[in-house]
Amino acid sequence: MSTVVLLATTGLGLGALYFLIASGLSLIFGLMDVLNFAHGAFLALGAYGTWWAAGHLPGAGTDGFGFLLAVAFGVGAGTLAATLVELCVIRPLYGRHREQILATVGLSLAVPALIQAVWGADPLTFPKPELVSGTAAVLGVNIPRDRFLLILAAAAVFAALWLFNSRTRYGLVVRAGVQDRAMVTALGIDVRRSFTLVFAIGGAAAALAGALGGLYFGVVTPTQGMSLLVFAFIVVVIGGTASLTGCAIAAVAVGLIQQFANYYTVAGLGDIAVVIVLALVLLTRQGGLTAKKSAERVA
Repeated sequence: MSTVVLLATTGLGLGALYFLIASGLSLIFGLMDVLNFAHGAFLALGAYGTWWAAGHLPGAGTDGFGFLLAVAFGVGAGTLAATLVELCVIRPLYGRHREQILATVGLSLAVPALIQAVWGADPLTFPKPELVSGTAAVLGVNIPRDRFLLILAAAAVFAALWLFNSRTRYGLVVRAGVQDRAMVTALGIDVRRSFTLVFAIGGAAAALAGALGGLYFGVVTPTQGMSLLVFAFIVVVIGGTASLTGCAIAAVAVGLIQQFANYYTVAGLGDIAVVIVLALVLLTRQGGLTAKKSAERVA
């Protein structure tokens, strides 16, 4: 029983991390119809920005407030990068999906290479505040505290994005702009500003995943964003590319499947199990788990 509790909690923590990454992908693709392969670069910038700020930014550190300041700096770095990418790279390529893919793939390779040139390729130890250090007893099992932080952060991001999609003017404007940009522009609404905001929010979610992912893994590496992005895309496809709820369900499922399969079989088989689940979903429900609700694009 104790093993099941430990694996379930760890799987939920990993699923929360996947959701933080995949939520930005789902938001950008679901609202803007942009497949962003540079999303992992925003994660890497968030992770390294937090790591750097914890050791160099005045007021930042490993205490409670200092770490929050470091995370805010990392998220700000990822958000700024996403905004610049939308303004300089994506905006001239709206409606040109092939060029968008090529440009974002190029960025996904260039940013890790730049990080490696500055800080090297070796893993860097990520600072961990005392508040989330050590373990907490749950049903007689010692669970790493950082798992709970990841779960709480994912729940908060889910609530915020759901409200943005369904309850704010910007969410409605972006969805209308994707369907008929000329009509929305004729009404005097600046769709471009809304698109930039959505891209920035997606980048912020990825950067937050990078900052908290450093707590989960204990280290940061230049290619961490690229490896995690693979599973984020799997989550988005399984959950449905336009469904935030489906994304959350799929992230939890993928995290749990990986943890249980790796423990009860052999290390590495969890990844294969996730790919098998992806194949089954594609064969049986091509629109993902929420295919019947895909027309809503926000559920």
